[in-house]
Amino acid sequence: MTTRKNIKITGVIPARWQSSRFPGKPVVEILGKPLLHWVIERVRQAEMLDGLLVATDDTRIRECALAVGAAVVMTRSNHPSGTDRIAEAVAETDADAVINIQGDEPLIAPALIDEMAATLTAEDGKWDMVTAAEPISDSSDIVNPDIVKVVFNRYGQALYFSRAVIPFDRDTDSRNERLYWRHIGIYGYTHDCLIRFVATRPCLLEQTEKLEQLRALDMGCRIKVLETQDASVGVDRPEDIKKVEELLRKSVML
Repeated sequence: MTTRKNIKITGVIPARWQSSRFPGKPVVEILGKPLLHWVIERVRQAEMLDGLLVATDDTRIRECALAVGAAVVMTRSNHPSGTDRIAEAVAETDADAVINIQGDEPLIAPALIDEMAATLTAEDGKWDMVTAAEPISDSSDIVNPDIVKVVFNRYGQALYFSRAVIPFDRDTDSRNERLYWRHIGIYGYTHDCLIRFVATRPCLLEQTEKLEQLRALDMGCRIKVLETQDASVGVDRPEDIKKVEELLRKSVML
């Protein structure tokens, strides 16, 4: 893939203190250091980012990020989504594209971040957004509404995202794993797409499924879905810490 030159790509980690499932999550200790530090270290291994920002509204998170030399932008506390927080964070920068990296995924693959950056800066300039998905192998995940499914066409362009079972296998109920893909919540945007997105009101589909990527589809944005096996594991609740620590130990040993 040939990329355009002089395109600046900024990675942004939105992080807030108040979480309904896990308040203070970014600074919780994982194997002796804050969760946010693990995420920053992984993102710094990506080669195509020209800058990295932590976007937060809490001074405790700010101090945590500054402790490892990360740049921090303080944002408003009343943003309805992480995407809105990111838009404020990059408003005064010269970024041409932005990668939204979840602050609770300490195992995010640097190679996936680079692939997303390369997609957004490709010479053909055909994509407004980029995200990722992995095959679903556990049949229970297919019917789990907490697992967001995505359907895309032969060119990798997203057709729809849903908490429901999509596609619906009418005749065989085969649960073929190549049919079902779990959406991974990492996004890349061109700067223009990001600005348009946050200026657009949520559509009915987004309000119904509680999935903001449906707003982008409703706007006509072209979203590339990258197929990957490098799905990260996030820390959503305190009980996730043990599992993440075991995975981190294995990754350090490799």
